[in-house]
Amino acid sequence: MQDKASQPAVRSLDGADLREVLKAGWRDFKRAPQFGLFFSAVYVIAGFGLLWLGAGHVSWILATSLGFPLVAPFAAAGLYEVSRRMEQDQPLIWSEVLGIVWRERTRQLPWLGAIIVIYFLFWTFLAHMIFALFMGLSPMTDVSHSWAIFLTPNGMTMIAVELAVGAVLAFLLFALTVISLPLVLDREVDFVTAMLLSLQLVRDNTAVMLVWAVLIAVFSMLALLPWFLGLFVVLPVFGHATWHLYRRGVH
Repeated sequence: MQDKASQPAVRSLDGADLREVLKAGWRDFKRAPQFGLFFSAVYVIAGFGLLWLGAGHVSWILATSLGFPLVAPFAAAGLYEVSRRMEQDQPLIWSEVLGIVWRERTRQLPWLGAIIVIYFLFWTFLAHMIFALFMGLSPMTDVSHSWAIFLTPNGMTMIAVELAVGAVLAFLLFALTVISLPLVLDREVDFVTAMLLSLQLVRDNTAVMLVWAVLIAVFSMLALLPWFLGLFVVLPVFGHATWHLYRRGVH
């Protein structure tokens, strides 16, 4: 952990930094794949759980809004801890890696997790409002069995608006959390300061961080296609890489 008196500040980043952190993320994953596979399994199991619940139902919405955001920060903390230990040549011991996840429950990480949950809930309700605004006067259709309603002019417009609004909100959440999660794990800073520094890093390096956000989104979507199995590689590589991005972006 860093000295409490150390005041973090952001650095400038460029495309070369992104290439280097991806290489470092891949290197960390290859050095200790058991940890990456373990933490990724949480997401894969949750994904199959959502399929079992059934997309399009209220239970699916609740699971997506509450389940994933709650688990994500703590699973990420494990990956960050593995990279931190490798960086400092410390032994990778299961009890100690999992212990950091347990200890974080009393620090700042749960606050960030709570904000992510609230954010996802807000997006869930906003998405429903957009659906109602565009499709509220349309004939009722069972959207879980028929996609015809989405091929109407109103349906296509609704999809475009939801994608646009979702992209803006997703990037804002990305800006708030991209380095704040590893920052609160590594240093004694409060979650508000961590989020402000994360926003500052994105503001000062907008083009580079936009590329990073697109890379995460594209590879995450591709990883979902073969029954979530791609997540076993994509999540740990980007998780480890995020740690290295934090180390390059904050001093």
